[in-house]
Amino acid sequence: MADTREGLFDRLPGKSYTAAAVSIAAKAGEWIRSKAGQHETLEIKANASDLVTEVDKGSEAMIRNLVKTYFPEHGVLGEEGLYAEGATIGEALEAAWAGGREYVWIVDPLDGTTNFVHGFPFYVVSLALAWRGEVVAGVVYDPNRDEMFVAEKGKGAYFRGRRMRVSGEGALADSLLATGFPASRGEMLRDNVAGIGALAPLVRNIRAAGSAALHMAYVACGRLTGFWELNLNPWDLAAGALLVQEAGGKVTDTLGRPYSLETRHVIATNGSVHEELRKVLDEAGATGMR
Repeated sequence: MADTREGLFDRLPGKSYTAAAVSIAAKAGEWIRSKAGQHETLEIKANASDLVTEVDKGSEAMIRNLVKTYFPEHGVLGEEGLYAEGATIGEALEAAWAGGREYVWIVDPLDGTTNFVHGFPFYVVSLALAWRGEVVAGVVYDPNRDEMFVAEKGKGAYFRGRRMRVSGEGALADSLLATGFPASRGEMLRDNVAGIGALAPLVRNIRAAGSAALHMAYVACGRLTGFWELNLNPWDLAAGALLVQEAGGKVTDTLGRPYSLETRHVIATNGSVHEELRKVLDEAGATGMR
């Protein structure tokens, strides 16, 4: 394949990368939906808020197999893969690009496991493709509502066949925000609560529904004005970040630096309220940066 941006979405065996991502996410989501209320195992990872079931693992195995069927030369970075075995984020990222791979799929097979376990229908499959470390395609699929959010780098973001755009609110006072609570119970949680305390009096309201990927998809389609969360991982953010950016929004870390796969503390907004939100978090000591 030509080493040019124009060649990023050349068709391979009759399927574009984005079409393959949509197909893979839909298959995994359909399987997850068939398992709702039927999980048999529940494991605790770092703490009681960090859960995994056989459904998470089965979804990731399905996604890995499908990716390898379509694109055997591509790498896969997933939440239930090397990272789950004790590798650091850096080690997992390095392993994903091992052997000179240019393309790596970044997979959250079930973002919102706690919701899934409790029967709260707010969880998704998140799937992104990175080329040389840059996210170039991403999908977030909500199997409960059969909603597929799709983006290609430089080609826009789409929902139900129509172009997505972020919301038009111009000030925090008119904004509906969302956040999430980190699994860790230490400084990150304290920072997160401080951010909520600082922002709650300034905004229309705040939601915390338990899926970073779906919150970011909601920013992209205008259902939310903005979203912030601390201590996230590449698979939580990669697809959602591209959705927001391609829908006309802005994604940075909590210090205002551009999003990358190394970003852990994120702000994603319609762009208009971004700096105002970032400043409130900074003044509250709620950036997660110490």
